[in-house]
Amino acid sequence: MNEFKVTIDGRECVAHEGQTILDVARSSNIDIPTLCFLKDINEVGACRMCLVEVEGVKPLQTSCVTKVAPNMVIYTSTPRVLKARKSTLQLLLSNHNKKCLTCIRNTNCELQDLAKKFGIEDIPYEGEMTPAIYDDSSYCITRDTSKCILCGRCISICSKVQTVGAITRVGRGFKTYVGVAENYPIAKSTCVGCGQCIVNCPVGALKEKDYISEVEEALNNPDLHVVVQTAPAVRSALGEEFGAKYGTLVTGKMVTALRQLGFAKVFDTDVAADLTIMEEGTEFISRLQENKNLPMITSCSSGWITFAEKFYPDLLKHLSSAKSPMEMMGTMVKTYYAEKEKIDAKKIYSVAIMPCSAKKAEVIRGELLVDGVQMVDAVLTTRELARLLKAHNIDLMNLADDNFDTPFGEATGAGHLFGTTGGVMEAAIRTVADTLTGKELEKIDYSELRGVNGIREASVDVGERKVKIAIANGLANVRYLMEKIANGECDYDFIEVMTCPGGCIMGGGQPITTSMDKYKYNIKALRASALYEADKEAKVRKSYKNKEIQKLYKEFLKTPNEGKAHELLHTKYNKQDIY
Repeated sequence: MNEFKVTIDGRECVAHEGQTILDVARSSNIDIPTLCFLKDINEVGACRMCLVEVEGVKPLQTSCVTKVAPNMVIYTSTPRVLKARKSTLQLLLSNHNKKCLTCIRNTNCELQDLAKKFGIEDIPYEGEMTPAIYDDSSYCITRDTSKCILCGRCISICSKVQTVGAITRVGRGFKTYVGVAENYPIAKSTCVGCGQCIVNCPVGALKEKDYISEVEEALNNPDLHVVVQTAPAVRSALGEEFGAKYGTLVTGKMVTALRQLGFAKVFDTDVAADLTIMEEGTEFISRLQENKNLPMITSCSSGWITFAEKFYPDLLKHLSSAKSPMEMMGTMVKTYYAEKEKIDAKKIYSVAIMPCSAKKAEVIRGELLVDGVQMVDAVLTTRELARLLKAHNIDLMNLADDNFDTPFGEATGAGHLFGTTGGVMEAAIRTVADTLTGKELEKIDYSELRGVNGIREASVDVGERKVKIAIANGLANVRYLMEKIANGECDYDFIEVMTCPGGCIMGGGQPITTSMDKYKYNIKALRASALYEADKEAKVRKSYKNKEIQKLYKEFLKTPNEGKAHELLHTKYNKQDIY
């Protein structure tokens, strides 16, 4: 690309052909406010907050879509620009529910931040407001259009990144709102509950369905034995809610905090990830040897399961029948653990802390019940856990480290990797390779499976055979692979799918970061590095060598993917109808 100079606020800045004014400003550490902008996803100039003045051009320019030119002179804070931005904010706020103190995004709202920055003290345009719609029909997501600023970020994420298209602009003019076509509730739409709309919304128009009060009620019930499990991605992001840097691992502090909340046992979902590898890995070996229903596709990600059932019901045979680690843990808690500790399973209240909003819908699926009993009673996201800890005055970062409880407390390094894209596949190959070759291979790190690109391909030597692998994260990339399978153009043996871009570390239940932080930091890589570090430091790094898992099979499950193990740890999938 051609390189040239532009001047921004009197500073000479290096620019390249094709860049926007906003690109150049941010790369030069010059702040231009935005609301609707998401790099490469929602670059539409809709909110008008990024207006700048360009010398020689009469109208103010939207910096997020205006390309730079050699010797361009730009001003980001002239009186004219500041007046325009302030008027824009006042207009947005005039149609906005301003109950900030009771909003889920209070102190973490991009609109609120800008109102403070520009000194908005009064709204001269008060009057009629667009009729509000409150939709809590989903088990995962709640919508409140009274807080929506029509920035379009949620729509672009849903349509471009996830290709789900559950929401769109409805109506015209003043009556425009973001909703579901034909005024359907979100639960009846194509929504898969992934929550990417939530983490990309700049305000509080979208949030996860909150189950904190139900969990607190259980914790305060002396007749219940309340246990909790925590997913791998949670420990790599929870600290951010308490001021820690991106990628700070807070595993031990998290365990201590959960004990202080009153949980009787704190279990590690990473152990169930090891269990998943035993079941899923055995299933894959069987399919590989029989050359049946290949490629096999992982089934850990609940948003992906819903996506497959809604969009690709004819390809459900390709999904592994193994339950997710969360469900496997929930099932073992109410069967094996209950039996071992002589606790009535009906007295156990099982909570899961997940990076994912879609998990809230997973737990009520009829196919996952055992003898009609729900195995996980409630799911809290990483954000909900942070709110719960703060409400109980628990300062996470000043706690001592503690260890998870047995019999589900000692995970392998492979189990830790489930939180990041490529991690499930790497964990699986470590066990599958040793099983197929009949010997323990020296290779543990499969760097060819790592990274954060949307689609990655690799061929892994497993004995005398090459296993062809694909890894996809973000449903647009998943759709691409599913179309290849549908068209008979796919020669993969094994595919890992994660619903969210980057995997669970960037799940819809993780801490919400501003669009500026998304620009400044490689958050995916930082959170992923924490899990790779946990894997590297683990004493045991292959799932089949986990002694707790070995004991579980010896005492209870017997043989992977057979008998009791198959009955309790596997499931089936069904077509879901959509409007």
